[in-house]
Amino acid sequence: MTAAELQQATKALAAMFSCFPQSALTDVEMQMRGYLGAVRDADLCDLQAAIQRFARGEVRSANAQFCPSSAQLCIEVRERRTMRELMARRAASQVLDSSPPRSGGEVARRSRDGEGDALGEVKAG
Repeated sequence: MTAAELQQATKALAAMFSCFPQSALTDVEMQMRGYLGAVRDADLCDLQAAIQRFARGEVRSANAQFCPSSAQLCIEVRERRTMRELMARRAASQVLDSSPPRSGGEVARRSRDGEGDALGEVKAG
């Protein structure tokens, strides 16, 4: 993450900590360092999506009463990355599937020129 992204990640983590009352009992600075160290290689958008899912109680494996551990957060961040990548691949394949043929293709040329018509050759022969 860039310095600006780290700053945004810090704000997102602070917001997550404020959603869970038990987090107020810990040393926030030490907790922040531990979480930032765990997610430093993640994309900010995946981290934000994971935090949002925990805050909303959408992560089934999590206890909604407690702040997720850094390991739980990393697992959810990886799942968000996987989902984002799958959605991007799906969108790209839909764009490719919906595009018209570029030049009519080899089959159209053969048909137009009367080449490769096995059925026509059999009937003529």
